[in-house]
Amino acid sequence: MATVTTSLSEEEVTTAKVNGSVVNGVVPVLTSSKELKVVFVLGGPGSGKGTQCSKIVETFGFVHLSAGDLLRAEIKSGNENGNMIQNMIKEGKIVPAEVTVKLLQKAMEESENDKFLIDGFPRNEENRAIFESVTGIEPQFILFFDCPEEEMERRLLGRNQGRVDDNIETIRKRFKVFVESSIPVVDYYETSGKVNKIDATKSVDEVFDSIRPLFDCFNHVSSNGYEEELTEAIKQHNINGSAVAITN
Repeated sequence: MATVTTSLSEEEVTTAKVNGSVVNGVVPVLTSSKELKVVFVLGGPGSGKGTQCSKIVETFGFVHLSAGDLLRAEIKSGNENGNMIQNMIKEGKIVPAEVTVKLLQKAMEESENDKFLIDGFPRNEENRAIFESVTGIEPQFILFFDCPEEEMERRLLGRNQGRVDDNIETIRKRFKVFVESSIPVVDYYETSGKVNKIDATKSVDEVFDSIRPLFDCFNHVSSNGYEEELTEAIKQHNINGSAVAITN
């Protein structure tokens, strides 16, 4: 059993255990005694995840953690880890899971909130397995933004934010990586009924209207009714009002 010292009091922490050992070089960390609620937000580059996460934060009080933003902040730090991340992103590659998990852990530990949207993660099955094993957290559900590559490409080329990965060659590499690596994660969670497919081609307001019912239950925090309300919201949600299954 491995423990890590945190700033929390002894009453506020619990000891994490991952099969009694370190997972892929990542030491299990202590977590708060409060129950953390995590929603994974997945979708191709340019599918509108960030915009919708901002609206969810404003309406439902979540903390938005973008794996991409955390990685870019690390790049700006100018340290060795940041330089490695920058080189991988330029090549359209996925950053090692250990790096991203550690950044996400730090962000959650430093937050006073207990509700998190994790945007752009897990990017592959390794990310998913390490996150769940190390943190002991399973997502409440997954938002999957479905958007054609042609539309995502148009949006990315038009946003002109000066990002090193916003060029046509790298964008298309990112699309390929997403399909090969992230869709299996969506398929994994679909088998347990946790995936909600969102039509991301609609307007910002229309997309949010389709998302809102999934988060209404987070305004009801009683321990007796929370899980039942969330399950019912997932069952009832889709674009036309009935459950949607994700298919390849």
